[in-house]
Amino acid sequence: MPCYHVSVIKSFKNQGTEDIFNGKNTKNARKICPRTLWHIASRKFDQLDSIKFLKELRIPPGNSFEAMAGNRKGQYSIRINDQYRICFEWKESEPEKVEITDYH
Repeated sequence: MPCYHVSVIKSFKNQGTEDIFNGKNTKNARKICPRTLWHIASRKFDQLDSIKFLKELRIPPGNSFEAMAGNRKGQYSIRINDQYRICFEWKESEPEKVEITDYH
């Protein structure tokens, strides 16, 4: 009997981020972040897609998990590298409006 994974990520903020999540090499995806970072983003998406509690993102420490402030209040982020983050909102124990963003 096949085993299927049901994603807990409810929504993506843009098509490029969703394409990277789904492993699609599209024009939209290439606009989001360099392709050389997609394998790291994929690993972070796997973690985000499997957690039940936000505190699980504190490990590994390299995630640099944090609650955002200012115009991103209500969002959380984990680090892909020094420049790029995966940002998302947490609603009803699920991530939504997930995006990869150039944080600086």
